[in-house]
Order: sequence, then C-alpha cells, then structure tokens
Amino acid sequence: MNEETNTQNQSKTPSNSVEEGKTTAIIAYITIFGLLIAFIMNNDKKNTFAAYHIRQCIGLGAVGLASYIIGKIPYVGWIASLLIGLLLIVLWVIGLIGALNGQEKPVPVLGEQFQEWFKGIG
Repeated sequence: MNEETNTQNQSKTPSNSVEEGKTTAIIAYITIFGLLIAFIMNNDKKNTFAAYHIRQCIGLGAVGLASYIIGKIPYVGWIASLLIGLLLIVLWVIGLIGALNGQEKPVPVLGEQFQEWFKGIG
C-alpha cells in the first residue's frame, strides 16, 4: 500500500474532505485565536475533518482551563496543574501531528470523550 491509501484508510472521511479541511484543522491548534478562526472558517463550509480537530482542540482547551482552576489550590493544585500542563503539551503535539498527516486520530486519554462531549460542534 502506498502512503495515500494508508492515510485514507486511517481517516473516517473522504480524502477530498481531508484535503479541504486540513488547513482549518491545523489552524485550530494554533492558540485560542486560531481555534476561534478555525471555528468561524468551518462554520461556512462544514468540513467533517476540520470539525473533528476543532472538537479535539476545544477539549484540550477545556482541560487547560480546568488545570488553571486546579492550579489555584495551594501546593497540591500547583503540582497537579503542572503535570496536567505537561500532559496537555504532549496531547497538543499528537493532535497537531494527526491534523498535519490528515488523520482523524483522537488524542490519547480523552480524545474519544472530546468527540462525544462536543459532538454538537462542527
């Protein structure tokens, strides 16, 4: 199998949909402003690949917000927030690589939950 066939098998959407939504999906991973821009861009075209990655980014952002709130707890919260922050960086990189490769691959740990929780978005 060649690489293009491999990518199509790993993705749940047609390749033309992946190619059309790839830029929007990548933009979603670039700060909160990128997520907002990607959401607005996808609002018109309704690309399923972009929507998948937008939901992943919203989930990562929600966990980041929860980590910030947890970090307000003295001592224990700071340590937990630091560990969650490190995990978020790793998950963000995994999600970005998936978007770059044209894959609808959920981030480990909570990726499937993000898709379920935010299924109305996209």
